[in-house]
Amino acid sequence: MSTPRERMREAMELGTPARVPLMCQLSIGHMLLQLDVSPLEFWHDADLFAEGLCRLREIYQFDGVLVSLHGHDPDWRSGIRSRKETPSGEEVTWEDGTTLRYLSDDLPQPVVDERSPGLSASAALDLLPPRLTFIPVSQGLRFRIHPEHKFDIFRKVRNRLGDAFSLHGEITSPFDYFLDLLGHQSGLLSLLLEPEPSKEILRWYTGLIKELAVEMCSAGIDAIKVSSPFAGSGFISPEMYREFVLPFEGDIARAVRSRGIPIYTHTCGAISDRLEMLFAAGVSGIECLDPPPLGNVELADAKRRIGARGFIKGNIDSVNTLLLGSSAQILQDARQRIETGKQGGGFILSTACSVAPYVEREKLQLLHEAVDRWG
Repeated sequence: MSTPRERMREAMELGTPARVPLMCQLSIGHMLLQLDVSPLEFWHDADLFAEGLCRLREIYQFDGVLVSLHGHDPDWRSGIRSRKETPSGEEVTWEDGTTLRYLSDDLPQPVVDERSPGLSASAALDLLPPRLTFIPVSQGLRFRIHPEHKFDIFRKVRNRLGDAFSLHGEITSPFDYFLDLLGHQSGLLSLLLEPEPSKEILRWYTGLIKELAVEMCSAGIDAIKVSSPFAGSGFISPEMYREFVLPFEGDIARAVRSRGIPIYTHTCGAISDRLEMLFAAGVSGIECLDPPPLGNVELADAKRRIGARGFIKGNIDSVNTLLLGSSAQILQDARQRIETGKQGGGFILSTACSVAPYVEREKLQLLHEAVDRWG
């Protein structure tokens, strides 16, 4: 009898495990609502975060755990300048002057928008950092990476998981760091108006991310996810994807795979026009493949087009199916995706994107029933 970790490995190597693996990415809001923990402590405390991830894996019987945040500061409480309760959540001001509101059903929200007011690529060349000091989690929200504790979280999770389950780390695309530095509007304009300085910035971040990813390969993980949410057709064309995303993510993918670690790309939304290009980067697999109406990818078409290029992790609609659908509809949808996805191997059942915060626990637990019945 294979272990969940072995099932995941076989699927990522394009094999056909005895049972289709199950592993979904959970939104922070969903985690908080299910665990009923302090949003502030869950976000910053590595032990609480590790314990919560493992508890949720157990609740949903996933075959693995994705660690989306790393580099927790063990002395994070000393950085608090002040805190107060508000009707919408606890507000904490930190010693560096930033103030975040910690919500019970979502990511922390910056109280003051501290995103870049807009820089040209040429102006931003003087601002490139010597090393990565944060994860650009969302617009205006950064998670700081403590240089001496970059990968403590993986050890903590592995100690709780044991050796039977798959453990995945996460890095962020150079394109996200580029947009974080310049601002989204200015960044997209710079791709058109200053393509060469833009590429210079992307190359710089690629080097830093590649260094981090290669180091992460030795932290006891089984795979690395590349978070690349802004590389879908809602933001850039296939031509711009080929020029400003593909070569840089490809450089990172080759470095990771040379260490014997699978790497997969997470790109949201409509990506049917770039499915083949995603694999041209040399990744081992892709995640999301949002189906209509969230995206435009039909699983049967994706399987036909992708073939043996890599594995697929997806593609249940977290909103229209899991959040709004009935139990019967969820099981029917999951069965259809399992039976389509498992043909030829290389398939992991998952929600397309993150599980929405208010998806009921009992609905998500139906996915394990589905893989047991039809996987």
